[in-house]
Amino acid sequence: MNALCFTPARELASLIRRRELSCIEVLEAHLAQIDALNPKLNAIVTRTDDAARAEARALDSKLARGEPTGLLAGLPVAHKDLELTKGVRTTFGSPLFRDFVPDEDALVVSRMKAAGAITVGKTNTPEFGAGSQTFNTVFGATLNPWDTTRTCGGSSGGAAVALAAGMVPLADGTDLGGSLRNPASFCNVVGFRGSPGRVPARPAMNASFPLAITGPMARSVSDTAFFLAAIAGPDPRSPLSIHEPGDAFLAPLERDFRGARVAWSRTLGGLPFEPEVLRTLETSALPALATLGCDVEAADPDLHDADEIFEVLRAWHFEAMHGEKLRQHRAKLKQTVIWNIEEGLRLTGPQVGRAEIRRTQLFHRMAKFFERFDFLVCPVVQVLPFDVKTEYPMEIDGHVLHSYIEWMKSCCVISATTLPALSVPAGFSRGGLPVGLQIVGRFRDDFGVLQFGHAFEQVAGASVRRPPVLAG
Repeated sequence: MNALCFTPARELASLIRRRELSCIEVLEAHLAQIDALNPKLNAIVTRTDDAARAEARALDSKLARGEPTGLLAGLPVAHKDLELTKGVRTTFGSPLFRDFVPDEDALVVSRMKAAGAITVGKTNTPEFGAGSQTFNTVFGATLNPWDTTRTCGGSSGGAAVALAAGMVPLADGTDLGGSLRNPASFCNVVGFRGSPGRVPARPAMNASFPLAITGPMARSVSDTAFFLAAIAGPDPRSPLSIHEPGDAFLAPLERDFRGARVAWSRTLGGLPFEPEVLRTLETSALPALATLGCDVEAADPDLHDADEIFEVLRAWHFEAMHGEKLRQHRAKLKQTVIWNIEEGLRLTGPQVGRAEIRRTQLFHRMAKFFERFDFLVCPVVQVLPFDVKTEYPMEIDGHVLHSYIEWMKSCCVISATTLPALSVPAGFSRGGLPVGLQIVGRFRDDFGVLQFGHAFEQVAGASVRRPPVLAG
């Protein structure tokens, strides 16, 4: 294992700027890590080695001439295979797009390039990002580096695995119902679902839809904030775009949280959980919060209709985005994608309208809740990483589930609030599997959530552990 592959992104970028490391040196270390581990894990499904080497050499030449470079200059990165990458295959995990090569970059990709990041490839995702189990018929399944018989989660599963295994220091992801947070928890990395518009989406067919966001993933909260500084910021072509500049996230994360009012919601109002998930958080995360000096109180926000809001709006979105694919290519779509679209087809206008009204009411209830508390903490996931051959859990602790997204409700209901939410490593099950803590903050308090996550990370200590796959 090359130590460069686990050097924090901030430190790597600083060493490159000072010319203590070359871009090509850093790149070759990460390409060697991909060569060694990707055949075992299947995280990066399309590679761009030659183009990456050319970019690295060009950046080294710029640095030698003393020319300015971007914040992420020389850092190897990978893009989720839902994001358009100009000249590089983008499949969306679907056989319909097996050979599709876009002629433009998604905005997040272009911002990463502008900041000097070097693309090494695309990370695996389930078909159209549907589901928190990363597999598809184009590339197969991505395996969890903590136990290669288990799922890595999804839909940003390839990104989470690439980070955990040291293939890249930074990777972008997306999140509708937990697609940044679930794989982060399953793989012991960090995934941040920022406020809608924090990272503008473009191109986007449904650009005003607030539940689907693009965001950063890294191995630490500090690197996540550093990455966010490069990809956040306004864009006039995105209707939800937040006007705060990205460099606001370069401010120091250190903050004293003594006396912070923290709500601990054990089951988010009664969701089923595997007992080991709750045991791990209660024996690892809660003591860490006490060490920080937080005033922790057991309290559940009123999320009584958040699940219904999410399911209606998700179904509407899927039909709007993919309905025509169902009509033309039904036989080539996986069953869960079909189910999503058909759920949308069954909706009526009044149902969608009521969901939007209830989403507004939920927003106001959460605002009231956060008058009493500074942060909400709760589990990210309801289960531990399960068998990779299982598409999705059918029960949790004896509670029968009825759909493929029902086991993800601990993230879905938070998505419905549109509040910023962070998955940060919190501890390990007795079997050695990672468990993350979900930190939810006030409306658009993205930086506060990152500060709290950073403080928690320092005392919890879980993020420093490395997965067994590294040992061979």
